[in-house]
Amino acid sequence: MRYISTRGGMPPKTFSEILLMGLAPDGGLAMPESYPAVDRAMLDAWRGLPYADLAFEILRLFADGIPEGELRRMTRATYRAEVFGSDAITPLVRLKDGIALLGLSNGPTLAFKDMAMQLLGNLFEYVLGLRGETLNILGATSGDTGSAAEYAMRGKAGISVFMLSPEGRMSAFQRAQMYSLQDANIHNIAIRGTFDDCQDIVKAVSADAAFKAENRIGTVNSINWARVVAQVVYYFRGYFAATSGNDERVSFCVPSGNFGNVCAGYIARRMGLPVDRLIVATNENDVLCEFFREGRYRPRGSAETRVTSSPSMDISKASNFERFVFDLADRDPARIASLWRDVERGEGFDIGADGLARAIGEAGFAAGKSCHADRLATIRAVADSDGVVIDPHTADGVKVARELRRPGENVVCLETALPAKFAETITEALGRDAPRPASMAGIEALPQRVDVLDADVEAVKALILRARR
Repeated sequence: MRYISTRGGMPPKTFSEILLMGLAPDGGLAMPESYPAVDRAMLDAWRGLPYADLAFEILRLFADGIPEGELRRMTRATYRAEVFGSDAITPLVRLKDGIALLGLSNGPTLAFKDMAMQLLGNLFEYVLGLRGETLNILGATSGDTGSAAEYAMRGKAGISVFMLSPEGRMSAFQRAQMYSLQDANIHNIAIRGTFDDCQDIVKAVSADAAFKAENRIGTVNSINWARVVAQVVYYFRGYFAATSGNDERVSFCVPSGNFGNVCAGYIARRMGLPVDRLIVATNENDVLCEFFREGRYRPRGSAETRVTSSPSMDISKASNFERFVFDLADRDPARIASLWRDVERGEGFDIGADGLARAIGEAGFAAGKSCHADRLATIRAVADSDGVVIDPHTADGVKVARELRRPGENVVCLETALPAKFAETITEALGRDAPRPASMAGIEALPQRVDVLDADVEAVKALILRARR
């Protein structure tokens, strides 16, 4: 399998070549030339596999250049009970109303980002070791990507992490998870601005080809293809857990801000997984909901991006959305380059009635949104009826799933984080503290190490130059 850029300016490359790349040289995103097809026989063979072996079977369809023996070793080293709490890795719980929760938050940082990031740490270390190279990872986080990346990369040979986050816009627990790390290869940078400002800086640094090459800049944000494809695995696992046979169909409801999580579900559907609908759940920052309801993609500026109680989705520029629109535009790179010039000017675009019909019908998307009052009510309702405490982002998903579910539809809602990460909202909803793993007791009291900068590309570059490996 070879990979191309959504904007057409990159010759086809192997998985190993794009693994460390981040943005393509033309500013686009890496995409496979075609999606591998999964048939009924493959689904039958995969249904009973342990998670690590299922991950191997799916990833080997995409990861040419990685010897299969090494890939299997890495999936088995990553997806084990010692890392994810149980052999199930992603346990499924069915609520009394029939909606299922797929547990994705049992990794080291209590968020679904661990599902891909733990594997990326092993892949990066393997490829860098073969090449005798080092890597400086530059990323942006709205809450969970940062800690997942740092915990996956801490102590890894030849790797440093520079993680940007919006100052004061994450929960106290999320900040403590990141800023309390004292490893020499971990560098936290709080940006005076929003997540979108952080994301724009990462893209600007990545677009500076000379700086990127000289300083060996890579990324673990969801623009990294390997991270997206690693997330494809849990859609297959969720499908198997929610069905008794491969003649059934399932819909997934996915809390989404940056479109990376649900993009993986879209890829699984394109591969042939029997997915009926992909239901996108947003918070008050409803750019994606607006698109799937009206056909208009209108990213907001920093001033319009709202601070909410599901902060990891306080995003108004969905980085992975370009991958989906590339397919929707029949893989026309010139059109994508033109559309994203409009996006970068803050104008957005409209796909028209035909494009919206394809997004809903052919691609199977639907969307809804949630607000703070909805989150509180949903957290209370699930706790009262099922004895399960969910985090605010998962509550956005459950609220939208309940609102949009069709009669008889088998809906699996992706759980995105453990409630301990958002203690203030849980206390407001339930009048009691969120349950917290013993390993995270008192984390907010630990010493923290972070640099605070203005939203300035050159200031971030200067810090990288001072601290890089």
